[in-house]
Amino acid sequence: MTDEELASLLGCCAIEARMRALFERLDRKISRDGKKRSKLDATLVAIFVDRLRTMDAVIDHQIDDLKHVHGVLREADQPKTISSSARALAAV
Repeated sequence: MTDEELASLLGCCAIEARMRALFERLDRKISRDGKKRSKLDATLVAIFVDRLRTMDAVIDHQIDDLKHVHGVLREADQPKTISSSARALAAV
């Protein structure tokens, strides 16, 4: 991960992420795109995977909310039928 990506993962700035990578003695290499990247250790991989799972749960919840809204809107578009007792009251 780049310092910026690591910072996003850890919730800090890029400078703090770089200092943590150096402190943790993470392997750092220059990628083909010219950016320095740190190889995550087991602890950081666990944090990364946990974040992915959390994101999936949030997305699943949002999808369920959208399905609910779709159902409500579909019901609102359906023509309402008037019952016989309501017709009788309307005639009065």
